[in-house]
Amino acid sequence: MVMSRWSPWPELRAMQERMDRLLEMSRERSAGEPFTQEGGWQPAADIYEDEREVVIKLDLSEVEQEDIDVRIEEGALIVQGVRHLEREGRQASYQRIEREHGPFRRVFTLPASVDPDRAGAHCDRGVLKIVLPKKPDAQPRQIEISVA
Repeated sequence: MVMSRWSPWPELRAMQERMDRLLEMSRERSAGEPFTQEGGWQPAADIYEDEREVVIKLDLSEVEQEDIDVRIEEGALIVQGVRHLEREGRQASYQRIEREHGPFRRVFTLPASVDPDRAGAHCDRGVLKIVLPKKPDAQPRQIEISVA
């Protein structure tokens, strides 16, 4: 067994990062995501959009594709699943487990401009990318001003 000097700073830093994420989630609540934690953890998400689509990316490293469920229900995108704790070898005795594991669930309220029938998802290198195309009639349109 390797002995190392214990320091509280990494654990305090991790706790501060979790609190920062919780505070950020509470600020983003008005952006359409309900403030609920229905799973054991929540994967980090990036959301961006342009005139054609809304894109949501979630960090899901070491989550198997068959353990991910993506669905649209009643105007909300629901991403849920589970990350299993992998035991490395028969005699592995973890000294520390910092990466979250267990069930997760994220719910995002979709804007009315999104066409849910054309939504798609792709997972690459541990990042789940969900593309939500906008309805053609949701495109911005220039209005001419007539002179009376």
